Amino acid sequence: MRCPHSSPVARGYRLGAAALLACLLPLAAAAQDEGGLYIAGYGFSFEQAANRGLSQNPKGQPFFVLALPPNTEALTKSAPKTAAAVRDRVVASNGVLLVCQRDIDNGSIDAAKLVPGVVAVRGFPPPGSNAIPHGERYFPDENRANLPQANEALRRLRSTCS
Repeated sequence: MRCPHSSPVARGYRLGAAALLACLLPLAAAAQDEGGLYIAGYGFSFEQAANRGLSQNPKGQPFFVLALPPNTEALTKSAPKTAAAVRDRVVASNGVLLVCQRDIDNGSIDAAKLVPGVVAVRGFPPPGSNAIPHGERYFPDENRANLPQANEALRRLRSTCS
């Protein structure tokens, strides 16, 4: 009697599944090498969000701190010394400082007052737009190294900045 799992079709399915898993492993490993997204806003100050990011990510692991108005003062050149010290600790620990491009566009944040290295992030494009090419997650001119690789963190970031 022949084993049903040894048919050529079953072998093809098993090989296809193995190939799919092999392709997904590098993405999963990349996302695990990355810390989370911490948002200064919605009841959390910049210092609270930054300190949480610092405490939850091993030294050297990238993580992301998004500051929403009015929690953006620490990201400015005129930040108080204590806020600037927290900001500098985030950067020294491989954290990426983010603001929403829409907040710059609507005048809530003056881009000229931000310290160098702060990244402005766009939200989702409007429905039907081809600003993000089909099958892609990033705008063509974005530096992917400055944004989360993990789908959930990138989705939360774009949703917050929309």
